[in-house]
Amino acid sequence: MEELRKGELRKDYILDNWVYFVPGRKTRPRELHSHKHSLSVPSAKRIDFFAPGNEHLCPPEIGRIPDKNGSGWSIRWFENKFPALTPEGSPDIFRENDFFVHSSNFGFHEIIVETPNNEKQLHDFSVEETAQLLRVYSERILALGKKDGIKYVLVFKNFGAKSGASIIHSHSQVIATSLIPPIVAKKVSASNKFIECPYCRIIEAEKHSPRLCFENEFGIAFCPYASVYNYECWIFPKSHLERFEDFDFEKTAELLYKVLARLKKLDASYCFAIHYAPKGSRLHAHIVVMPQIATWGGFERGGGFVINTVLPEDAARFYRGEE
Repeated sequence: MEELRKGELRKDYILDNWVYFVPGRKTRPRELHSHKHSLSVPSAKRIDFFAPGNEHLCPPEIGRIPDKNGSGWSIRWFENKFPALTPEGSPDIFRENDFFVHSSNFGFHEIIVETPNNEKQLHDFSVEETAQLLRVYSERILALGKKDGIKYVLVFKNFGAKSGASIIHSHSQVIATSLIPPIVAKKVSASNKFIECPYCRIIEAEKHSPRLCFENEFGIAFCPYASVYNYECWIFPKSHLERFEDFDFEKTAELLYKVLARLKKLDASYCFAIHYAPKGSRLHAHIVVMPQIATWGGFERGGGFVINTVLPEDAARFYRGEE
């Protein structure tokens, strides 16, 4: 590893993405206290729209998981009051000429409030609570995926100011779209270049690499070889599963719980998203955890390159508790 301290250029396993690793440009994990997620404590004057008793301040409820007493809820979901996409217009694509192609911003946008406790974040959940949330994710993917005009249901979470989160109360988002997300489409296209699933081979290789973070009977968590984000981590089932509903949610929750518990120690913002195979496509389903620590500048935004100051081997050591 010492020969890598001066830097290295790495390519993604199957995508045409390149990342420059320059570990000398930043401090080590234990010195990252300056990258706080900056979630402030809600003031007494600020209304917590997602808190119990304020359900009437949100759009009509679509569903809920009752709490253990049966008198309240532990998770609830509803339409986003300020949706990015709406089920209006048409999902059809219209082409005026070679340059002007357009459609309605057709789709569905939902909020999943993960807990009634506004002082609790997902990285504070138990494994059981995390598994329950993953089941809700699966339910919403299945339900919205049946809607006419929907090609993909993206479940994601933003935590902290640098992730784009605007509300402190712990929640996830679900957006059902008339298009397959570009990153998912790229993964599908790249996977199709192989006779067998490339991610199955990648998993086998990473099980024995210094980038391995955690492993159980069902799945594996590792820092990808050409990580785009500092401390990026992927969670894959070991067997070839293409749909999220086929996951073992308890075992997946064990891995996600460990990853988020370690990220809590960095006090960093993070996002994660679920990638699975669109209908009629082949893709090894997985969860991508993307800590939001680095600030991208002109080289990244203007050149399309990425500089990552944390080697995935170092990131994996941090997740394993060795840093």
